[in-house]
Amino acid sequence: MRFNIPLLTLASLLLAGPAFAATTLESVRAHGALRCGVATNPEDWNKTDLHGDLSALYLEICKAISVAALGENARVEAKIYASEAEALEGLSRSDVDVSVGVTPAASPMWQWHIAFGPPIFFDGQAVMLRPTAKAASFRDLSGQSICVIEGTDNEKQLQAQAHIQGVTLASDAFQEEGEMEDSVVVRRCDGVSAYLSRLGQIRATYPNVLAHDTVLPELLTLAPAAPAYRQGDVQWGMIVDWTVHALVAAEAAGVTRANVATEGESEDIAVQRLLGIDWAASRALGLEDHAWAAKVIAVAGNYGEIYDRTVGGHSPLGLPRGLNALWTSGGLMHPLPVQ
Repeated sequence: MRFNIPLLTLASLLLAGPAFAATTLESVRAHGALRCGVATNPEDWNKTDLHGDLSALYLEICKAISVAALGENARVEAKIYASEAEALEGLSRSDVDVSVGVTPAASPMWQWHIAFGPPIFFDGQAVMLRPTAKAASFRDLSGQSICVIEGTDNEKQLQAQAHIQGVTLASDAFQEEGEMEDSVVVRRCDGVSAYLSRLGQIRATYPNVLAHDTVLPELLTLAPAAPAYRQGDVQWGMIVDWTVHALVAAEAAGVTRANVATEGESEDIAVQRLLGIDWAASRALGLEDHAWAAKVIAVAGNYGEIYDRTVGGHSPLGLPRGLNALWTSGGLMHPLPVQ
């Protein structure tokens, strides 16, 4: 049996469906605010979400994305989730437009039908030692007692690295974070192994005792945190991605919250494109405002400014830039061209 379908009818069928679905950008504009999910650390570790509390950084990224989508007077409605899994489930259900602070991995992409943007923080497992421990590298830890949470990847990785590098550790495993922190404070342990963000959080919680504890330079693992968005909306994914790229590109070009208003006169082509002189990026992203990135920087600052005030030297965590420095300074933060 043969079916004769007019070409016009066939074209209409092919275009039907997704064409009538509102894009995320349209939904954000209709709502008048960006609904942003933020994954924070639970009151005690769930042995899966190992990042410390980076919510201040995540909220600034939310703010930047909202300005890109809605302009300088944009609003953010933050929804706080106690775990990454909850943040991704909320994103999948369309409770939020973007979730920030989740660890990119293949399994959640498949489970929740989401995609990940560029990393906004490179975290990873490290070791923090009390001043009297006298160790300059992981290989110097033989005979030292290192506290760790039992049953986590941190415990497994600590043991694996000790075996690989021929280091004899007296690891002390705890079921709960509170018990481990108490042992660190009373110096039952020579050191503690956790993600960098967790180590900064522990040190900030007990500044009178741990202020001079040092973190060894080696990272045993690399665990970036990134924004996530639903699959299938390419335009929205590009807006999220290039907002992050714009923040990093601004730092690399020396464009700051203080000077962005005058940098439009720069003869640097990269700066001109970043600030929307040629409209190319705004057209590509489907944004009507060619100065969207300039407005993002004017409100939030560049990536370095955001890092410094939320998790860096001018924050309670006091985390060094490390791998979160620009690629030109030995870090991993590098943008794709904003053009």
